Amino acid sequence: MASNYQIVEIDAVEATSRISELSEILVDAVTSGSSVSFMMPFTVTEAIAYWQTILSAVAQGDKILLVALVEGRAVGTVQLSLTTPPNQSHRADVAKLLVHRQARGQGIARSLMQRLEEVALRQGRTLLTLDTMTDSIAERLYLSLGYVLVGKIPNYAYFPDGSLGDTSFLYKQLVAKS
Repeated sequence: MASNYQIVEIDAVEATSRISELSEILVDAVTSGSSVSFMMPFTVTEAIAYWQTILSAVAQGDKILLVALVEGRAVGTVQLSLTTPPNQSHRADVAKLLVHRQARGQGIARSLMQRLEEVALRQGRTLLTLDTMTDSIAERLYLSLGYVLVGKIPNYAYFPDGSLGDTSFLYKQLVAKS
C-alpha cells in the first residue's frame, strides 16, 4: 500500500457506501487476533451487522466516524462516542481504532488519533477515555500520544481465539491549540 493517506470524517451516507471496506478492516483486525469485542469464527456478515449499528449511531449524531483513505479506499478507522450522561458532556469515548494489516507501519493510527482529538475539541469534548489490551501496540501508541494509564484489570476480555487478556484504561485531557 502507498504511504500517502488522508484522514476524513464521514457521515452515515458515505459510511454506508463504504460498508464493505469497513467490514474488511474489522474482519482483518479480528482474524489477526485483535481483541475488539468479537470472537472467532468471525464473518463478513457479522462485520456488516456491526457497522450497520454504528452507522445508525453516526446518523443520529451519537458517534463520529473517521476513516483513513489510501488511493480512495478505507484502510483504517476510529470512532468518537459522544453518548454521555448530562453531567459528562465534556467527555467522549474513543472506540475501535483499526488499521488493516496491509496499511500498518505508516503512521495511520497516530494520524487517526490526532484528528480524533481535533474533532473532539471541536465538539467541546476535553476529556477522552478508552480501554485497550494491556501491553499491546495500541497501548504503546496511546501512551506516546499523552494518554495516562489509570489502571489495569486482569483477565478483562477475551482475544478472538478464546484466551483471556488484561485491559488497560486510559484518559487524556485535551487542550485547544492556540
